[in-house]
Amino acid sequence: MKTTVREPLQFEVLAAGQGFTEGPVLAADGTVLAVDIDGGRVLRIRNGSVDVVASPGGGPNGLALETPTSGIVANNGGFLWSEVGGGVRLPIDLATHTNEPPDFSGGWLERVDLESGHVTVLHRECGGRPLRGPNDLVFDEVGGLWFTDHGKGRHASVDRGGLYYVPPDGSEVREVAFPLLGPNGVGLSPDGTKVYVAETYTGRLWVWNLAGPGEVLAPSGSLAVRHGGTCLAATAFSFDSLGIEADGRIAIGAIADGIVVITPDGEEAEVFPIPGDVTTNIAFGGADGRRAVISLSRSGSVVEASWPRPGLVVGPPFS
Repeated sequence: MKTTVREPLQFEVLAAGQGFTEGPVLAADGTVLAVDIDGGRVLRIRNGSVDVVASPGGGPNGLALETPTSGIVANNGGFLWSEVGGGVRLPIDLATHTNEPPDFSGGWLERVDLESGHVTVLHRECGGRPLRGPNDLVFDEVGGLWFTDHGKGRHASVDRGGLYYVPPDGSEVREVAFPLLGPNGVGLSPDGTKVYVAETYTGRLWVWNLAGPGEVLAPSGSLAVRHGGTCLAATAFSFDSLGIEADGRIAIGAIADGIVVITPDGEEAEVFPIPGDVTTNIAFGGADGRRAVISLSRSGSVVEASWPRPGLVVGPPFS
């Protein structure tokens, strides 16, 4: 894979010092919403101010707009935390190399009313098995919800994660692809025919062709990967969440390295460095799709940049 490293990304800080920020989304009016995993909060950022929309607790990890006044949050159920220099908190106990709290009972999906702050838990399990760490999520064109379960890690073991789907009627959680190793970001191609998942531990980007909403095409061949996906790119990065560009490129928060963009054929990667922080998420908005909003979790920041190409603007499926 050909890799091109660009100049460090230039950006404007919208908010800083807001805990461990992730999951930014842009509302139709330009308002930015995000989550704070450490503080268990959903935030609204506009006109230079930050307001707490809701405080669901646990570990709000990803956010997707369901309607203009409601969002669905992937809540990982909480982490262990360590404090490093300068009061920075990271979601792992560095002494034991675990992020699973001793009283952990599972993660969940929840609906947040963005006007009242009311929180409703929707799902805590799949087929009788508790969710371990819902992480990132995206709606499809019919109102179904794709999400990843990243799981939790302990000193000598990690959970096997997966890719899941909630149909438009919200009746159940379906396991679509399992097992994955640290599945994190999830996104759909612009034409809705492919679903992508980025793995944190392996630096791999996986893709599945879709037979229909919530259905992946069955793998072919006796040596097919158990979960049926195709490895589009195997990299040296650690991947977090992702956004999709309008031409189908996949833009991924690469934690220590900034934003890494991979072409749909997996042949090229473009790196936009963001030194000195933890880059976790990117979302696109604006009239031309070039407003990129990025979460920098180490500093608890949400920033915005002018992206070199239009991004795919993802809005509520029912608006």
